Amino acid sequence: MIKENHTMKNEFVLTGFTDHPDLKALLFVMFLTIYLITMVGNLGLVALIFKQRQLHTPMYIFLGNLALVDSCCACAITPKMLENFFSEDRRISLHECIIQFYILCTVETADCFLLAAMAYDRYVAICSPLQYHTMMSKKLCVQMTTGAFIAGNLHSMIHVGLLFRLAFCGSHQINHFYCDILPLYRLSCVDPYVNELVLFVFAGSIEVFTIGSVLVSYVYIVFTIFKMKSKEGRVKAFSTCASHFLSVSLFYGSIFFMYIRPNLLEEGDKDIPAGVLFTIIVPVLNPFIYSLRNTEVISVLRKTLKKK
Repeated sequence: MIKENHTMKNEFVLTGFTDHPDLKALLFVMFLTIYLITMVGNLGLVALIFKQRQLHTPMYIFLGNLALVDSCCACAITPKMLENFFSEDRRISLHECIIQFYILCTVETADCFLLAAMAYDRYVAICSPLQYHTMMSKKLCVQMTTGAFIAGNLHSMIHVGLLFRLAFCGSHQINHFYCDILPLYRLSCVDPYVNELVLFVFAGSIEVFTIGSVLVSYVYIVFTIFKMKSKEGRVKAFSTCASHFLSVSLFYGSIFFMYIRPNLLEEGDKDIPAGVLFTIIVPVLNPFIYSLRNTEVISVLRKTLKKK
C-alpha cells in the first residue's frame, strides 16, 4: 500500500495564469514582447561590452555577466510559458522540471553574487579612486565572476539532489507558470521539512551575505559622498550608484519574498506575482536601468551605430 500510495510521478501540469481564451491571447502577446525585448536588450549589451575595448573594465565585465545571466533566466522560463498558453495539457516532465529549476537556481544565485561584486566595485571606485586599478584588478574581477557561477551551480546541485528524497503522488498540478521548487514541495508525499530547512538556511545565508556586502558598501559610499565638497562630484557619484541600487532593490526584494518569507509552503498563491517580478520583469528592466543612465554605454552605442 505504501508503494502504491507513493508512486513517483513522471510529469506535472503547469496551471499557468488563466484559462480565459481572450486573456490567454493578450498575455501571450505581452509576454512574447517582453521576452524579445529582454533577449535583444541583454544580448545586445553583452555583445557591445565584448566588442568595445573601452568597456573592458571590471564594472562592465560584471554588467555583461549580469546581462548574460538575465538572458539565461528568460530562456529557461519564458519559452515553456508561451507554449503553455495554447497547449491543451500544459504538461512538463519531471526531468524538464528539474532542469528548469536547476538553471533558474544557478543563474539567480550567480545574480546575487554579481550584484554584490558590483557594489564592491562601486565602493572602491568612489571611496578609493586612486587605488581602484590595484584593488579591482582584472584577475580579481575574473575570480569574483567565476566564483559567482561556481556558487550558483553548487547551490542548485544541493537542492536538486535533495529533491530525489521526495516522492510525488496525488495531485500533479503545479500552481505556477514554471517549475519552481516550492510547488514541488507542496506535491510531495514525503515530509519536505529537511528540504525546506536546507532551502531556508542556504538561500537565507546567500541573501544575508550578499545583501550585507551591498549594504556595507553603500554605507561607506554614502559617507564618502557626503564628505565631498563639490556638488557636481556628489551628483555624479550618486548617479553612478542609483541604477545599481534600483536593480538590487527589485531583485533582492522579490527573491526575499519568494523564498525567505515565513510559512512559504502554505502560501502558494503568492508565488506567481513574485515569480513574474524576478524572472520576467527584472531581466527586461536591467538593460534599460544600466544603459539609459550610463553615458559611457550610450556614447559607445552611438559610435558603433554611426560606424555601421
